[in-house]
Amino acid sequence: MLSDLKRIIDQISRDRGFDKTLLIEAIEEAVQSAARKKFGSRRDMEVRYNEEFGEVEVFQFRIVVEEAEDEQTEISYDEARKLDAEVQIGDELGEKMEDITDLGRIAAQSAKQVIIHRMKDAEREVIYDMFKDRVGEVVSGIVQRFERGNMIVNLGRTDAILPKDQQIPKRSFKQGDRIRAYLKEVRQTSRDSQLILSRTCDEFLGKLFHMEVPEMAEGIVRVMGVAREPGFRAKIAVSSSEGDVDPVGACVGMKGSRVQNVVQELQGERIDIVTWSPDPAKYVYNALAPAHVSMVMADEDANSLLVVVPNDQLSLAIGRQGQNVRLASKLIGWRIDVKSEQRYNNLSDEGYQSLLKLQGVDESLADQLLGKNIFSTAVLAEKSIDDLIVIRAIDEEFAARLIEEAKVNPFVAKEEPQEEIIAETNEPKIESPDAVIGEEDESVVGTVSEDEGTAETGAVEKSDE
Repeated sequence: MLSDLKRIIDQISRDRGFDKTLLIEAIEEAVQSAARKKFGSRRDMEVRYNEEFGEVEVFQFRIVVEEAEDEQTEISYDEARKLDAEVQIGDELGEKMEDITDLGRIAAQSAKQVIIHRMKDAEREVIYDMFKDRVGEVVSGIVQRFERGNMIVNLGRTDAILPKDQQIPKRSFKQGDRIRAYLKEVRQTSRDSQLILSRTCDEFLGKLFHMEVPEMAEGIVRVMGVAREPGFRAKIAVSSSEGDVDPVGACVGMKGSRVQNVVQELQGERIDIVTWSPDPAKYVYNALAPAHVSMVMADEDANSLLVVVPNDQLSLAIGRQGQNVRLASKLIGWRIDVKSEQRYNNLSDEGYQSLLKLQGVDESLADQLLGKNIFSTAVLAEKSIDDLIVIRAIDEEFAARLIEEAKVNPFVAKEEPQEEIIAETNEPKIESPDAVIGEEDESVVGTVSEDEGTAETGAVEKSDE
C-alpha cells in the first residue's frame, strides 16, 4: 500500500513503546473499515499486512454462481474460471483487490480515526503497565497547564493530574515549575488522565522523609504515624530500632538540614517531629508538644485520654483553633480531652459537682457561677434573682428555677478550706518538645480562651466562656 509503511510502523512502535503487532492490527482494522465504505458494507473482506513487502493486502470472498446478481457477494462462473480454472459452482473464491490506495476522502478519514483510537488504547495499556507498580511513590514532573483548578503535570512519558482538592491550599505553582507529588492512583481505563497525584495526603510527608533520611532507607528509623493539615501544620511520629540512634535527631539532621528540605518542598508547612511510644500516656505527652503535660489518664476501653496541663499551658496545648490537640488526636488515633489544672481541681470539688447536678447547668455556666463566688448549691440558694441575671446565660425565669432547685438540694460545704490539688504526671519528666520545625506560630499562646479542649480525629470540642 505504501512503500515506506514498514519503516513508519517500526518508528512509531519504537517511539511510543508498544508492540508493533498492536499497530499492525489497528492498520488492518482501519483499512477494512475504509474498504467497506468504498466498495460496500456487504462484501466479505479480509485485510492482511504483508511484512515482507511492507504493504497491506485486501482480499474479498464471493460465492461462485452461474449468473451473478449481486456483485458484492457473488461472482459468475465464467469470471471465476479466469481466476481459478478448477473452481466449481458453489465454491467461495478469494480475490486480491487492486488499487485500494485510492479509498476516497471519507474512507481515509475513517481509517485515520480507527488507527488513532487503537493507538490511544495501546498507549494507555503501556502507561498502566509502566506505573501500576509505582503507586505509593513520589514522582517528579513539570507543571504543564491548569484545567478548572486541576494541575496537569508532565512526567516525561505521559501527563498526570493533580486535582484541586489534592493541592496544598494557598500555595501556587506556575507553568514550567518542577513539582513532586505522591502517586495516589493509576487507572487502567480512563478517558481522562490515568495517573492521579496528591500533595495533601499523609503518606506524601512520610515519603519525603524517607527520601531525606538515610536511616529510614536502612530501616533503622521508621515512621509510625502522620497527621497533617496541609499547608499549615503537621505532626510525624518516629521510632528507632537501635537504642543509640535518636529518631528525632535523625529526621532533623545537622542544623535542621534534612527537615528543612521537607519544609521547603511543602512550602513552609510547620512540622512537629515527636517520638513514638507504645504507651498511650507517654505518646500523648510527646504528641502535644510544645505544651507541657502534668498528668494523663487513659481509658483503653473507650480509646480516650484525659490530659491535664498547667493553667498557663492550656492555650498552647489546644493550639490555634484547636489545631495542636486535633493533630495529636489524629496522630494517636485516640480521643483527647484537655483540661487545665484548675478545671480538673474544680471537677474534684463536691460543691462544684453539686452545681453541675442542677438542670441546665453545664461546666461553662458552673465556671461563671464560680466566678461570682457561688461555690455550691448552698451558696446559690441564698442568692437573689438580681445576683444571677448579671450572668449573660441566665434570665429571670432561669434564675428563679435555679434558686428553687438549689434550696431543695442544698450542699453543705466543709468549713475547713480544701487544699489545692495539683495534678502531677505519673510519667517521668520528658524533655519537650522533641522538635518543632517550621515558621513561628506567634499567636498560639493566648488565642484560645476556653478552659478546656476536647479533640477526636478531625474534630475539636471546647466549652464556651
